[in-house]
Amino acid sequence: MSTDSIRFDGRVLYLAQDAQTVARQLAGEDVTLAQALPLRTDISTDEITPAFICYHYDDKLGDYPYLGLKCGEELPVAPGRVKAGGFAVTVAGRRYGKGSSREASPYAEWCAGIRLVIAESFERIYRQNCRNLGLLTSTDFGLIERIQRGEAIPVEEFTRGEDEVTAELIRRGGLFKLMRARKLGWGPVVRPAAFRPMTYAEKIIARASGLQAVLPGDSVFAKADWRYAHEYVSPMSISSLEREMNGNVMLHDTASIVCFADHLTFIHRSMPAERRKLGMLDLAQAMAQTQQRFCERHGIKLHGLLEDREGSEGISHSIMAERYVRPGDLAIGTDSHTPHCGALGTLAFGVGATEMASAWMTGEVRVQVPTTCRVRLTGSLPAVVEAKDIVLHLLRLPYVREGRAIGQVFEYTGDVVSALSTDERATLTNMVAEIGGFTGIVVPDEETRQFLRERRGIAFALEDWMCSDVDAEIAHTLDIDCSKLEPMLAQPGDPGLGVAVSELNAPVLVDIAYGGSCTGGKRQDLQRVHAVLQWATERGMRVARGTRFVLQFGSQDVREYCVREGMLDVFERAGVELIEPGCGACVNAGPGVSDRPDQVTISAINRNFPGRSGPGQVWLASPSTVAASAIAGRIVSFEQLKRENHDY
Repeated sequence: MSTDSIRFDGRVLYLAQDAQTVARQLAGEDVTLAQALPLRTDISTDEITPAFICYHYDDKLGDYPYLGLKCGEELPVAPGRVKAGGFAVTVAGRRYGKGSSREASPYAEWCAGIRLVIAESFERIYRQNCRNLGLLTSTDFGLIERIQRGEAIPVEEFTRGEDEVTAELIRRGGLFKLMRARKLGWGPVVRPAAFRPMTYAEKIIARASGLQAVLPGDSVFAKADWRYAHEYVSPMSISSLEREMNGNVMLHDTASIVCFADHLTFIHRSMPAERRKLGMLDLAQAMAQTQQRFCERHGIKLHGLLEDREGSEGISHSIMAERYVRPGDLAIGTDSHTPHCGALGTLAFGVGATEMASAWMTGEVRVQVPTTCRVRLTGSLPAVVEAKDIVLHLLRLPYVREGRAIGQVFEYTGDVVSALSTDERATLTNMVAEIGGFTGIVVPDEETRQFLRERRGIAFALEDWMCSDVDAEIAHTLDIDCSKLEPMLAQPGDPGLGVAVSELNAPVLVDIAYGGSCTGGKRQDLQRVHAVLQWATERGMRVARGTRFVLQFGSQDVREYCVREGMLDVFERAGVELIEPGCGACVNAGPGVSDRPDQVTISAINRNFPGRSGPGQVWLASPSTVAASAIAGRIVSFEQLKRENHDY
């Protein structure tokens, strides 16, 4: 791109709520912004590039942007239509690019000819992926008229207000170009911050950057203690790295790189026949093979598929928390749910494929120091309320729904957090991805030490610096009186559509119940499910006729724990379908996905964007609510199930 200005030679595509408005544009008709209103909001990466599209990681992606875009009940975009339409600019509403960290989404837009995305607001990882690829973004709707007049837009329109490193990244047109410039001597002007009170997250960033202090808004290059990836994203990282290094790949400190086969472990058991005919299964399975060859070539630890039975060693986040990360570490992963590891006091956040490739090469990751939102959980947590219920409550708060939490660190504190297990804390930090935050974190304490001692045999000593200073800068505080909470749901379409189970106006029959994923497949999650099913089997009850209950372990460590505790017998007697570890239904790639739009699923996964877990309607809930609903055949909490059976 020019260093001074850019001319966008192409049409403007408005992603409208009205399907016909989108279809008219794809057919060749130009519309105005006024005619396109209202625009679609909360467009997820699952809608920009549905999961099965991401089996491609080359310019073939250009045929598929917006294939999953849902306008009302319609999907108006067909393969190839965006690329054929000659569009250069996409326009949408707030919180564009929610959900997965998949860089395939902006790359698909780029390959289709899109060079600028304008939206009211953007999710952090999506926007970062755009910048790493050279795809421009803006929240200035005034640019539309200027572009349509043929005006060349000064690059400073896209760098205004950005820190020096981000501005240079935008000017140079991508992360690899910036890293080449760094190698040749370019660097930001270093203005070391004077000592200041800092949050725990800021302290980790400062230490990883070799600085005494950092300020929100600073961009730094930080050393990553862990860089991990899974087979659904690593092939794109590998491909871009090989291109950048002309096939002569050199990696920094391979001992701190870990790879996983978790996303596509059971794809052969859920992929529809029509996609198999298109060769999609071969493409999906080739991704794992690409990752395996890369790991073998470079001596990288791979937690892969099991040799003696179907399944994998486990989900990346689960294993990282169970075996690798420690308090004070900085970890990055190619998945938006990397904040899972924040439960152990690790600063863990998701990055895209290009950023991971760069980190593999340099050992560093670019971090723009985020502001912090402190979440104080106080009161007495009712026995029927779980961490998932807390998060679903947070997701429906205006502060989150309006996008004001985007890019912030969510620091969980308060008496309720102190009493939660590390597994439950991991649900809180994991689902900061749905909140739109940078990461979630819990300052390490005695519970953290106990987890490390019991799970890993480590006698970890907490250090004095591992805390947030009393007068550290906090951008916002959310005070939640947990004594007022009750079992929650998220209605189909978005994790932010929260409603209490007790508020349902009519019975919601359940076709599929799914327990598992990184959010719902931990030890304590399975304990919750077991408690419900043990109660049920003792009363001669089992999974309702017409309902299928799929239960998947988050890792082999979790599975072995359940075996030791004698849980499997209860699961089997209750009529549960047990599945070996993997991501499975959470990424539309395993048992538990729906296969018809009329099917209803209640799920312990973390997000329910359109198409996320099949074409049906997905409700989110806690593990115990999922289990209780499987027994009842309709959505109920465990509390309601016991009351209905006069046992409360």
